Formats: sequence, structure tokens, C-alpha cells
Amino acid sequence: MVTAVTSLGRSGLHDWVLQRLSAVIMLAYVIYLGYFFATTPEITFAAWQGLFDSTFMKVFSLLALLSVVVHAWIGLWIVSTDYMPKVGIRIVFQAIVIVICLSLIVWGIQILWSL
Repeated sequence: MVTAVTSLGRSGLHDWVLQRLSAVIMLAYVIYLGYFFATTPEITFAAWQGLFDSTFMKVFSLLALLSVVVHAWIGLWIVSTDYMPKVGIRIVFQAIVIVICLSLIVWGIQILWSL
């Protein structure tokens, strides 16, 4: 079996499982936020801040952010390897995606865990 160096998992099966798992985590996050919006009578800054003050929500949000990044990377890696036959263009594209994904992770951590 051939494994690609730039693939997130060790094989296509691992990438498939990671993408499905990340989709389930994102769905759970959206459902949780939907529940919050549906059950909160008035969405104010204080209510929003109260939601994100809990450690549970910070960890859940970070997990959702990591899921988005993993999901996006696997999807874009597959698209780039399937539809970008020129290696140079593919490497530049993948490098840009990596920089964006890492930037989102760093930015998300700063936002979620800042005082």
C-alpha cells in the first residue's frame, strides 16, 4: 500500500475515518449551538460571554475548530492530488492550505483561551 507523505492519516482508510469523525464533532457543535440559541430568550453579549466562559465550551470549541481544520485539509488534499496534475502547483497550493490551517488553529487558540 502506498502512503503519501502529505496525507494526514496513514492511509485512505484513516483519512476517511478522520473526516467522518470530524464531521460528527462539527455536527454535535452545531446542534449544541442551535440548542443554545433556541433556549436562550435573549442573545446578549453577557449570555454569549457566559456560554464561552465555561471550560467545557472552550474545549468543545477548540475540538470543533480542530475538526474543521482536519476536515478541510483532508478534503483539499484529496482535491489537489486528484485535480492538480502539475506537482509545482499542487505543492504551492498545499503549502498555502497548511499555512491557512495553522493560522486558524493559532488564532482560534488565542481567541478561546485569552483572558
